[in-house]
Amino acid sequence: MNDPAAIAHPGVPFPCRRHRPLPSRRRWLAEAGCGFGAVAAAALLDRDQARGAGLSAVHHPARATSVIFLYMDGGVSQVDSFDPKPRLERDAGKDPRSLFKVDATQFNSVGNVLPSPWGFRRYGQSGIAVSDLFPSIAARVDELAVIRSMTSAFPEHTNANYFLHTGSGLQGRPSMGAWTTYGLGSENDDLPGFMVINGGLIPPGGLDNFTSGFLPATYQGSVIRPVRGGLANVLPREPSSGMQSAKLGLARRLDDGFAAAYPAVPDALESAIANRELAWRMQTEVPGLLDLDGETVAMKRAYGLESEYEPTRIFGTECLLARRMVERGVRFVELTCPSVGTDRWDQHGGLREGHARNARAVDQPIAALIADLRQRGLLDTTLVVWSGEFGRTPFAQGSDGRDHNPQAFSLWMAGGGVKGGTVVGATDDYGYRVVEKPFMIHDLHATLLWLLGLDHTQLTYRFSGRDMRLTDVHGHVIADVLA
Repeated sequence: MNDPAAIAHPGVPFPCRRHRPLPSRRRWLAEAGCGFGAVAAAALLDRDQARGAGLSAVHHPARATSVIFLYMDGGVSQVDSFDPKPRLERDAGKDPRSLFKVDATQFNSVGNVLPSPWGFRRYGQSGIAVSDLFPSIAARVDELAVIRSMTSAFPEHTNANYFLHTGSGLQGRPSMGAWTTYGLGSENDDLPGFMVINGGLIPPGGLDNFTSGFLPATYQGSVIRPVRGGLANVLPREPSSGMQSAKLGLARRLDDGFAAAYPAVPDALESAIANRELAWRMQTEVPGLLDLDGETVAMKRAYGLESEYEPTRIFGTECLLARRMVERGVRFVELTCPSVGTDRWDQHGGLREGHARNARAVDQPIAALIADLRQRGLLDTTLVVWSGEFGRTPFAQGSDGRDHNPQAFSLWMAGGGVKGGTVVGATDDYGYRVVEKPFMIHDLHATLLWLLGLDHTQLTYRFSGRDMRLTDVHGHVIADVLA
């Protein structure tokens, strides 16, 4: 059984598999290396990573096919934007603790009742009241469904941002953009399904606001700047496309050979090939996407690209690019605020100047985006969402600021199946707490998915021993905003 002569001649059959001769060191390393590679590939790559996998079918007829999320970083004051409160004028300067129960705030700085520095007027056939901060958006108010009764579970920016973007206050969960592309796939073979146009202010919490979390990495948000060279390495470095094609061809042949020898992982390898090929196609598609020379002068002017105010030019470019993206089939687009000449909507002091600067940056471009989408027939299939992570107090922090207030804030939705000219929910006389139809971020997510044709209770992914979803075990569709 253990014949040395047989061991010396590998071709001699062995009566027992235990007594095969030991392989040479070279052969062992070659075979073990391939085995380790196969194990690693199988663990790191999943067949769902194939480009545009999605779930291939909606749960019910969709009202919208894409989303543009206008993220207002820092928390816009509801009583200075879309929730007028005349009572603040009457009780201006009074101690709020003598008027209503005041809970601890982020900085526990409770000043006197502070009326809005801006007036409110009624606009459109709906007669919805909008602050003088937003005259251009106000002119489109009949397109908006304003929710005045949204709440958050977190009073601090980072956790509130994770909650807004991912449905969890903890780091590492998939964002709503990732869930959307996981559920629906991509409509464009040459661009990612989830793109973030970064005007300069990445939300507190960083890139984890756009992460794919435990979903396959193909669903993570791709961050791009609103300038010609807005994506790193998008221009090919090779002197000719032929050389680059030859390199990709070589990589494909190597992968095909590996798949043929180890058939346990061919789907995973196809996913990796698809990702490389998408990056290659983006080198052709993205420069054209970012090139606005083909847009008319009138269109650029409408979006504010010729404004003397640089933040308006930046955000106007973001909004114009967002329209170009949804035209090309990008499923979910998020816009962040400009970092030049403005600040977050986080005015713990200097409310009048800070909110005025930020509103000036976004008001004209957002109104132009809505009008442009409507004129092109895209608004009916594009859901536009405007929101920050929480609201602000109706009393002062210091002399002229407002602290964080997760107990009540306003947001609005437009387009894609939304009933325009609508106001949903209400706060108390001071805009401090919700008193009618309270909603949580989970309800916003459930509604967004529903408009896209997805049932939030069925959009699940098995992870860590349970079926996970964007809304966790919460959330109801906000029926009042549906057309």
